[in-house]
Amino acid sequence: QVQLVESGGGLVQAGGSLRLSCAASGRTFTAYAMGWFRQAPGKEREFVATISRYGSTISYSDSAKGRFTISRDNAKNTVALQMNSLKPEDTAVYYCAARQGSTSKFPSDFGSWGQGTQVTVSS
Repeated sequence: QVQLVESGGGLVQAGGSLRLSCAASGRTFTAYAMGWFRQAPGKEREFVATISRYGSTISYSDSAKGRFTISRDNAKNTVALQMNSLKPEDTAVYYCAARQGSTSKFPSDFGSWGQGTQVTVSS
């Protein structure tokens, strides 16, 4: 399994931006497609964005499309989520996840997870 550590969460006003980062260690990073998910209190974990092993395939949730950008740096074993035009409904714990092989939008397909980072957007 690959170990994942997220950073970059915090408190921001609506309309602001945050950049989340996830550092991976332990296995060959390019063997893994990566994803970002989020979970708000009382809600199920939901898909935000995913990127393929070499970045050629990217998908976003409808809520993230046009506002968030996922990217990865295979030389640094990191994946990032740039979040712009943040809304109060984006408030959640954001998780980085890894799965061997192709991308997926389903949390159950990912075998490695970070501890999560809190994002709070005030109105």
